[in-house]
Amino acid sequence: MIRLSAFADEISQKPAEQIAVLGEHKIKYIEFRAIHGTNVLDLSDAQHTAFRDLLQASQVGLSAIGSPIGKIRVTEPFDAHLQRFERAIQLADFYQVPRIRIFSFYIPPGDDPGSHRAEVLRRLSELTRRASERGIRLLLENEKGIYGDTAARVLDILAEVNSPFLAHAFDPANYVEVGQSTDEAWDCLRPFVKHLHVKDYDSKTGRNVPAGMGNAGIPRLIAEAAAAGYDGFCVLEPHLVIAELSSGFTGPERFADAVSALKAILDQANIAYT
Repeated sequence: MIRLSAFADEISQKPAEQIAVLGEHKIKYIEFRAIHGTNVLDLSDAQHTAFRDLLQASQVGLSAIGSPIGKIRVTEPFDAHLQRFERAIQLADFYQVPRIRIFSFYIPPGDDPGSHRAEVLRRLSELTRRASERGIRLLLENEKGIYGDTAARVLDILAEVNSPFLAHAFDPANYVEVGQSTDEAWDCLRPFVKHLHVKDYDSKTGRNVPAGMGNAGIPRLIAEAAAAGYDGFCVLEPHLVIAELSSGFTGPERFADAVSALKAILDQANIAYT
């Protein structure tokens, strides 16, 4: 069964508005990245308690903690970043969601990514080890500018770390943005994909577009995932108005366009979802 989720901070920074708009579209999960203009890892304990209470009252769950772990340069100190990772682990326990989205570290511009491979693998191995001790799966997202921007390097990471507690959060638009065919990336990484981000990209205009309207091949990816028995989340991350390094914005009206496009793909393929 495919479960729909969304980065609700793309709708609004106000928790109540996030929940209300998701309710209008019958989406029951949030990929928790931010509220009140503050990243999930930087919110106070009181803010987290209030948000958890709202989620429970609204019968909305979390698909993952949408953390920014791994979004520092690979040359920056790791120990301080590990402290932030411990906060992400605490929040996964607090919200009872055993999944944390992570990245594979920015490579300094002009550097050969291969020269940083050993350090990337060391860091991701340590993150995975710590997560495994708590029964939490890390979801490695591909993105422009980080070590794991191409399918070959994402595959290298997953194969070398070789743990059921590290899987791939497949973002098709991010592969298109670095000039890679999503067909090639999907065929290479499909066995490792446990999380799907729904974000499309038009390479001619250089803009994000609703699912199925760009070059990311989302209808094929979702159809093949469903046919293979995919049991996980399709997470809307539309970026239809603003696309930045650590966030995006779509707004309530354009979010409706994003939801309609995704549901049309699912309905046309007769794929069950909730």
